[in-house]
Amino acid sequence: MLITLGRTVLLYILVVVTMRLMGKRQIAQLEPFELVIAIMIAELGVIPMQDRNIPLINGIIAITTLLFIQVTFSVASLRFFGFRSFLDGRYSIIIANGVIQEREMRKARYNLDELFEQLRLKSIFNLGDVEFAILETSGELSVLLKSQKRTVTPKDLRIETNYEGLPLVLIVDGQVMTSELNKSQLSEAWLRTELEKHGIKSPKEILVASLDTSGELFFQPKES
Repeated sequence: MLITLGRTVLLYILVVVTMRLMGKRQIAQLEPFELVIAIMIAELGVIPMQDRNIPLINGIIAITTLLFIQVTFSVASLRFFGFRSFLDGRYSIIIANGVIQEREMRKARYNLDELFEQLRLKSIFNLGDVEFAILETSGELSVLLKSQKRTVTPKDLRIETNYEGLPLVLIVDGQVMTSELNKSQLSEAWLRTELEKHGIKSPKEILVASLDTSGELFFQPKES
């Protein structure tokens, strides 16, 4: 039993490390060859767990080999456009100038129900609002609305706006993020003082707190 437990823990760690080394893409964003390798790695991790007669080293070698192949293909696809096109394929323009491209849909084996579903997921319920729709190699649909249907921006109204960067998360689940405080050139004493102004005695009482680029502190206390 202990041997099986040890093999399982080791293979689990190996698979997790391998997937981390493969990159940060989510499953929905994996290209076809990446998805195939991910499935094979998971399968190769399971087989030695189930069958103790299979040497553990066999699974480790197979998983490491797939990792090497994936990294090699990824580097090659970054350097060579033709190789990248071969691995990932090309995007398909499903709607062009407001007209559905039936030939492209047939080539991509993409039906109208799938098109309508992905448009609804983007809060687009009127097909007539779409100027262009592009089916990406990941299966995601990129949409460009007609100019009269797009959201008005401050630039359209000629309104000047201030710079707005990424907020810094200062507290997560009661834990002060010291590195984020250092980025903002603020101290933990300053943070505690700001919280005390709102009746908060300790950062441990806070679920999350963030500081935006205008210097405004947002926080949410934990449920009591």
